Amino acid sequence: MGTKSSLTGGKSARRALNAKKHAPSIAPKPKSKSGSTKAATQSAREAAGRIRSKLRQAPPPAQTRARDVVNTLNPLNKKVEKVPPASKSVKNDKIELKVDSKKKGDFRAQDWVVYPAHGVGRIVAVEDSEVAGMKLELFVINFEKDKMTLRVPVSKARTIGMRRLSSPDVVQNALATLKGRARVKRTMWSRRAQEYEQKIFSGDLISIAEVVRDLHRASGQPEQSYSERQLYEAAFARLAREVAAVERIDEDAAMKRLESALLKAA
Repeated sequence: MGTKSSLTGGKSARRALNAKKHAPSIAPKPKSKSGSTKAATQSAREAAGRIRSKLRQAPPPAQTRARDVVNTLNPLNKKVEKVPPASKSVKNDKIELKVDSKKKGDFRAQDWVVYPAHGVGRIVAVEDSEVAGMKLELFVINFEKDKMTLRVPVSKARTIGMRRLSSPDVVQNALATLKGRARVKRTMWSRRAQEYEQKIFSGDLISIAEVVRDLHRASGQPEQSYSERQLYEAAFARLAREVAAVERIDEDAAMKRLESALLKAA
């Protein structure tokens, strides 16, 4: 009986040992990282706090220093207002202001004037008008020869090159220019034509006389090309109209004076 119990106990012990050997191994659970994460977060916060503390102790930026200087120079601590940039409203206010009587006095109604792009014209009226909500004072200029009426803002008359008629001395200088020798540059015609156009539309009487002198052809010289003829006639007409207005003669008489001066040059 005792022998059987011991055998039974030995078998049970062997089975328990075999079961332990063949049982699947269970890996240990990894340690939680929550502790290390909390530590890293805490160190980052401390570093950020140190940076903020240094920034507070740093010298103020240039803008702050400049403001401190202004406050020092301004003992009453008045608020300095910035001047607003130019805008349409500011420009409109300037346009709506009345024109200075002295500037307006440069040109009056019934005056003969020279407009660079169109030549001699006459101011027939000075009128007030409203354009795009802005009040403007305008010179009404009539170009009888071209059958055209032009309106020019009073405040812009000088800026665009509008001027009074030339003096008699300037007219004499222009006639003397016609009697001089032609000065034709040896360049391409397209470039010379551009220079001639600029002189014609400059409104300067001497420059216009130079164009007439350089493009004039005497009887023994080669004829003008079509484009040369166009520029010559435009300059000749501009010159004759201003001479007629200055000397108070008709345009035909002024043309004869110009032709006479050109013949003396030839």
